[in-house]
Amino acid sequence: MNQTRTFLMFALFAVGYFLFLAWGKDYAPLPPSTPVASSSSAATPSDGSVPIATNEGAATASVAIPGAAQTAGTASSPSATTAKLISIDTDVLHLTVDTRGGSVVKTQLLAYPSLPPTHNQPNPPPTVLLDNSDDDYFVAQNGLVSSSDKAPADQPNHQAIFTAAQSNYSLAPGQNELKVDLTWQDAAGLKVTKTYTFKRGSYEIGLTQRIDNGGSQSWQGYAYQQLLRAAPPKPSSWIKGYTDPQTRFAQGAGWYTGEKFEKLSFKSFSEPKDQLDSQIKGGWAAMLKLYFFAAWIPPPGEMDHYVTSTINPDSGQPHYLIRTMGPALSVAPGQTSSSQSQLYLGPNIQGSLDAIAPGLDLTIDYGMFKAIAVPMHWVLSQLHAIAHNWGVAIILLVLLIKGVTWKLTAVQYKSSAKMRKLQPRIAQLKERYGDDKLKMQQATMELYKKEKVNPMGGCLPVLITMPVFLGLFYVLEYSIELRHASFLWIPDLSSPDPFYILPIIYALVMLGTQWLNPAAAGMDPAQARMMKVMPLLFTLLFAFYPSGLCLYYAINGLVGLGQQWWVTHHVDREEGSKAA
Repeated sequence: MNQTRTFLMFALFAVGYFLFLAWGKDYAPLPPSTPVASSSSAATPSDGSVPIATNEGAATASVAIPGAAQTAGTASSPSATTAKLISIDTDVLHLTVDTRGGSVVKTQLLAYPSLPPTHNQPNPPPTVLLDNSDDDYFVAQNGLVSSSDKAPADQPNHQAIFTAAQSNYSLAPGQNELKVDLTWQDAAGLKVTKTYTFKRGSYEIGLTQRIDNGGSQSWQGYAYQQLLRAAPPKPSSWIKGYTDPQTRFAQGAGWYTGEKFEKLSFKSFSEPKDQLDSQIKGGWAAMLKLYFFAAWIPPPGEMDHYVTSTINPDSGQPHYLIRTMGPALSVAPGQTSSSQSQLYLGPNIQGSLDAIAPGLDLTIDYGMFKAIAVPMHWVLSQLHAIAHNWGVAIILLVLLIKGVTWKLTAVQYKSSAKMRKLQPRIAQLKERYGDDKLKMQQATMELYKKEKVNPMGGCLPVLITMPVFLGLFYVLEYSIELRHASFLWIPDLSSPDPFYILPIIYALVMLGTQWLNPAAAGMDPAQARMMKVMPLLFTLLFAFYPSGLCLYYAINGLVGLGQQWWVTHHVDREEGSKAA
């Protein structure tokens, strides 16, 4: 296979692949979850979702979930009349908790600014993950449901009004742990205390729901945790949708079954066959965003019931829910019991999340290229530890990969150079045999054998290096480390090049490659025209992709072009020596 055709095939494949990622990411079919038969199932009607357990141990009914604007209201317990918002600050988080249910309704990640710093705004506001505003509704809720026939308004679910000792909590200097208690109590003497535990430097929040039964009857029920989110607003234009990496990331729900990671995009929530309704041990439930996510993590040895549902699907802005419900709890009069869980609200940092819960690293979904992407990310991180700049680390990664594959690509370039030398003789064979394709093929193969040229020499190295190319695409697209990382004139390697310098460099590299590999004699005119258009297509493509990606491919192309020129020049000298 000659170099021109190899390059054309690779370029067409790359363009098609990038366009598929850009336009079809949110529409790709997702594997349906596998329901597991059990004695506990949850019915979630379209108007809301708080499960109510029956005496037989099944969650069979629901009450309405409060809407995004319902952050205060009538009390469900005699100890309080209205809900209020309390503020919690740690060294890495600023949270707002609603005493209605003790729900986390807003989270700011203090170490991650929402915009790259500029001269006009050196300290941009922090990134907001959870938010109970109408436009980007995303909250973390939890509660308890009783197996009795009590009305939902009389139960300590996420609609109940809790009380807090103060309105502001803060992790003091030198303090490593902060506990925040929220309490609820009914007229019969049942008391529930929710305790959030925060640790310095951690995005992991502990939750304990303690039940003190001061009444005369046993309490039986279940603890649950859930994430409720609206789909992100649609881009204002197709250009915004194409350039914003958020739109290329498959946002939605994700969960771990203890063995594998599964996802459900917002569009697939409406498909009954894709709904989650399973008993899972050692799992977790999450809502995914690019670079960040929220996840409820039950105790590892606990068997929980997981469900997904769409709340108010016919409304203008439906909410999407994923919930975990723990095993049955029974608290005799005068006794105490508690339920434990963890809430993660933070960045998606590869290599650090599995220490929190098994499989949590899978929230960075590299797909089929995981086996290549994960090691590449590790190598890139090690290079950054040396260079202290992600742009320089990307360049070092290019040089490292080129060094490892130098001999392999040299074979490719040498084969293509020899093939180019044979083009005049192949053209003569075509004139001699005309339309007799069989004789033409036999004569061509004899020529290749005589000149010791492997026609597949230019194709095989491309096929071998292509998985590396695609694996690095995911690494450079999804790595939070590149977010707001600057390099020379580029303020943010996760955003497009503001001056389009890198796309232009890549286009020039492609033109140089075409100059070293002129169109073969007898090439199909359509292929020849496509080769001329390719530099423009790639310039437009990379103009809208993260500059970290463009930096890698521009430097990779420059090094490859230099190597190809050297190999071609060496082959020309060898041929000249033979001729002399």
